[in-house]
Amino acid sequence: MGLDYYLILGLTKSAIDADIKKAYRKLSLKYHPDKNQEIGAFAKFKQVAEAYDVLGDPKKKAVYDQFGEEGLKSGVPEGSGQTGAYTHGYAFHGDAHKVFKNFFGGDNPFNEFFDGVDGDLSMGFGGLLGRGNKKQDDSIERDLVLTLEEVFHGCTKKMKISRRVMNEDGHTSSERDKILTITVKKGWKEGTRITFPKEGDQGPNNIPANIVFIVRDKAHPRFKRDGNDLIFTAKVLLGKALTGCSVEIPTLDGRLLNIPINDIVSPGYQKIVPGEGMPISTEQNKKGNLIIRFEIEFPKQLTPEKKHLLKEALL
Repeated sequence: MGLDYYLILGLTKSAIDADIKKAYRKLSLKYHPDKNQEIGAFAKFKQVAEAYDVLGDPKKKAVYDQFGEEGLKSGVPEGSGQTGAYTHGYAFHGDAHKVFKNFFGGDNPFNEFFDGVDGDLSMGFGGLLGRGNKKQDDSIERDLVLTLEEVFHGCTKKMKISRRVMNEDGHTSSERDKILTITVKKGWKEGTRITFPKEGDQGPNNIPANIVFIVRDKAHPRFKRDGNDLIFTAKVLLGKALTGCSVEIPTLDGRLLNIPINDIVSPGYQKIVPGEGMPISTEQNKKGNLIIRFEIEFPKQLTPEKKHLLKEALL
């Protein structure tokens, strides 16, 4: 047998929006875990939150009133039903504290009200009588993964978010998608934070959270990034490491660098090429360095003749 959301809130189907809000307000305060530690109280607190999440939303309530819990959670035909399309099934997100916080505008209203003789709320908090201060939700952080090419050239990224937005009645909300546009500047370092103020879920008594995107470097097949510098590892044969060579490096902007190496490449040796690294975001037209590190490839075997020649040359 399905859940009877009206029964959970102690209401009948004739209840209006004000009745639903009043019932949720009373029962959520009664069963809130900060106030009620009895066995089963928290489960009741979650049930009350789910009931309000459905009955407090006109669209969900309309589907529930017509098709019951099964129709609400399984989806029902859209429009005339001839197209074969179904609505998305409802699933409670399970966060009863989030429902409570959105309703009251804070996590714990108990320090700002007192109960009357009959246990009804006598002094308001937040959305009850407007006496409490609205509290902003914690920032929501998301990674913005960028390739080195995207950071090298700069680019525009469009990020899709889903959030709850207040309806015109000022009491209910619905989930909607929004596209946030990020203009990536040349040379942005990993860890750069881009903040979109108050783009989180809206509620009648809360300040929406800021959404913060944090730049993360995507692994690159040729380069590693170290601040403004690019690191390239070149593989060279032992003979060339001792006698000199040149290293070809395809750059991030499509050029091919040919870097002569005239020094002896010993362990730990590196070649620095100025101005061939990443753009410096704070200094226009300036770039970091390209650092070439070396991986020396030793021969797997030598003929007696080659060993003799090496001894004569090196010893």
